[in-house]
Amino acid sequence: MLQKHYQGFLNTPTLWEGKTIFNLKQFNIAQNASKINIYINNNLRLGKYVERLVSFQLHKEKSISVLAENIQIQNNKLTLGELDCLLLKNKKPIHLEIIYKFYLYDASVGNSEIHHFIGPNRKDSLIEKLDKLKNKQLPLLHSLHCQPYLNSLGLNTEDIEQQVYFKAQLFIPFNNNVTLKTLNNACIVGYYVSKLDLKNFTDCKFYIPNKKDWLVIPEPHVDWTNFDVFEALAENYFTEKFSTMFWMKQPNGEIKKMFLVWWTS
Repeated sequence: MLQKHYQGFLNTPTLWEGKTIFNLKQFNIAQNASKINIYINNNLRLGKYVERLVSFQLHKEKSISVLAENIQIQNNKLTLGELDCLLLKNKKPIHLEIIYKFYLYDASVGNSEIHHFIGPNRKDSLIEKLDKLKNKQLPLLHSLHCQPYLNSLGLNTEDIEQQVYFKAQLFIPFNNNVTLKTLNNACIVGYYVSKLDLKNFTDCKFYIPNKKDWLVIPEPHVDWTNFDVFEALAENYFTEKFSTMFWMKQPNGEIKKMFLVWWTS
């Protein structure tokens, strides 16, 4: 599955282009498919797992030289934070933060497009992540406690450009059309549905992938279940108040990537 995870990652667009959001500049790298031949611990949480995919991608690029990854910045024994990656691109030093997220569009949250995107379980949001990047993660590079580490690499803070590699899959409410004006419309990959919406899919087949497989492009050769089995499984998710991704195969064979959510009717 590692190859499919990598391909799914490459196929995911960046959430915006250039530096149109919070003046955060998106990292630009060719999304060239290649056979991934490294070991990645499957027990890593998804964010760390994706960082290993990015590491492979960076090391395959001739114009890029990776200087350090996952750099813990500490004050004595207290960890202040982590820099995801320091690299040279065409000999230009870059501090790169890597983010891969799944967000759902809820127009009732906030009053702008960016505020409308929340995590599947409403525990996090795009605006919170952008704030954290802008005000906590990126400023770490300029902290007093980061200087010794940069000095050891022969880097000057003033020479380092800060960029983000922010990819995301976006989901919009079932049967709604949402056209994004700020974020990348290509990131919209499917709908999310509530308990009441399920009655629309009685003649479909279903599959619930594990979280690592949320990365991949849905495929037909999985163990599909019928509606009755899926409805029973869905009831558990509603009871536990936990949202999950699922794939849905329509009678015509078309497969859609969707989210099942507990928090909307």
